[in-house]
Amino acid sequence: MQKIVPHLWFDTEALEAANFYTTLFDESKVNWTIIVKDTPSGDSEQLSFTLAGLEFFAISAGPLFTFNPSISLAVQCETVEEVERLWEKLIDRGHALMELGQYPFSERYGWLADRYGLSWQLIHVTEPIKQKIIPSLLFVKEQHGNAEAAINHYVSTFKNSSIGKLEYYGEEMGEEYIGKLTLSTFELEGLQMTAMDGGASLHDFAFNEAISLMVYCENQEEIDYYWEKLSAVPEAEECGWLKDQFGVSWQIAPRELNKLLLSEDEEATQRVVEAFLKMKKMNIAELRRAFADK
Repeated sequence: MQKIVPHLWFDTEALEAANFYTTLFDESKVNWTIIVKDTPSGDSEQLSFTLAGLEFFAISAGPLFTFNPSISLAVQCETVEEVERLWEKLIDRGHALMELGQYPFSERYGWLADRYGLSWQLIHVTEPIKQKIIPSLLFVKEQHGNAEAAINHYVSTFKNSSIGKLEYYGEEMGEEYIGKLTLSTFELEGLQMTAMDGGASLHDFAFNEAISLMVYCENQEEIDYYWEKLSAVPEAEECGWLKDQFGVSWQIAPRELNKLLLSEDEEATQRVVEAFLKMKKMNIAELRRAFADK
């Protein structure tokens, strides 16, 4: 089972977006949906969906956070035609960030924000594809230059992890970029990811909670371990959410929580919601007691 799941925060469109995205890729479906009542954002729609075999989680929880290109979804395509087909679908009511075209690194590539603001990079590749959709981190502003340090930190935190490729900017990009990371590949618990530095002065966005990485834990020991390793901003700790030293948001959650929330016992489920809304770090024993009303 997938251990690290990209989590998308929408205003009200989570299910609409998931239904749209699942029409674009094979091996895609909405797995389940629930309404979590009486959250700080009101009644919140939450759902699990799969795109091209990769699991995602999404919520509709109000306009607190908006997507930006600091985290995008890179889609590897076997043909130029596939890139163009996906571009046509995703650009509808969206806008281009890098125009679709031929680049030195790919015969066909483009970067866009879709109708919901979510960023996608579409790229034609010639090597075998292991994971079609790859979360991509862009380190800009005060985080520019930290991409490699972040990769090293994440790989040291997650036990089944590795670094694939690291490439660096040369002198042609100027002093701001020289020696910084221009391309990378790494894997965390089976999830392929990329990261790069994007400049200290060029962009006006930063990591936020619109996209987080949810880590499913099997026991309290795991929750405690990841919390200790990743949390670096105490004021961001809430309901299992945290921020790391690079500004990336994570959720450290017991895998069991979904089972409790999907129960047909609505009163028990609501007790669980009321319990975890009071928590910073998730406590499995307390969630179980709340469900059992003990």
